[in-house]
Amino acid sequence: MTPQHGPAIAFDRVGLTLGQTTVLRKVSLRVAPGSVHALVGPNGAGKSSLIKTLLGQTPHQGRVALEWAGAAGVMGYVPQALAFDAGLPMTVNDFMAAMTQRKPAFLGFARARVNEIGAALDRVGMADKRNRRMGALSGGERQRVLLAQGLVPAPSLLVLDEPMAALDEAGAQVFEQLLADWKQAGVTVFWVEHDLEAVGRLADHVTGLNRGVLFDGPPREVLTPQTLLDLFSTRPRTARASAQEAAA
Repeated sequence: MTPQHGPAIAFDRVGLTLGQTTVLRKVSLRVAPGSVHALVGPNGAGKSSLIKTLLGQTPHQGRVALEWAGAAGVMGYVPQALAFDAGLPMTVNDFMAAMTQRKPAFLGFARARVNEIGAALDRVGMADKRNRRMGALSGGERQRVLLAQGLVPAPSLLVLDEPMAALDEAGAQVFEQLLADWKQAGVTVFWVEHDLEAVGRLADHVTGLNRGVLFDGPPREVLTPQTLLDLFSTRPRTARASAQEAAA
């Protein structure tokens, strides 16, 4: 199944407070439909929390909206990592069945999913390991399986939480090819990533987040030494956030 073109994503003054800690502060940004939009920032900057607001997993202030050109399509999600007990008797096939269909995994694949799952595993180079236990895979191999489950059913919007973190060089090449395929198909990709070199090469647009938005624009324009120093330094973030709040 070919996905329809992806939606725009609008975050409008999104805020999140957990206890006494402000996790997100009046975050406003827009993801263009069919674009590869990267979100970068230090650990604890609120990147995963912003994803959770998009996925509807956490209460928040402000507005988050998916703006589809027509009927709503499929959203795929690839988490940062999943840990598996080495002795857990769950194969790659079992995992794909559990993650991509409503039918219980122990009953096997739903007929409508067999070809899609096989094609997804083939795209990430894991078709020959579909009978291996998830706990016996390397971290990079598990990450490829996570990428595969995000492909079934074919998504129009993909949310990626640091998908390159555990990938080896071959896996990174697989991911880059997937990004190119998604872009050609018009899939909207919202991509949290630490690898700034990869973001500079592969993203159409990048937002720097450290609880609030520090920069937003094309990578070649906004990924400068000064903006990155501001992004990964606590003091500039605090000063700028205070100035923005005073202006608001």
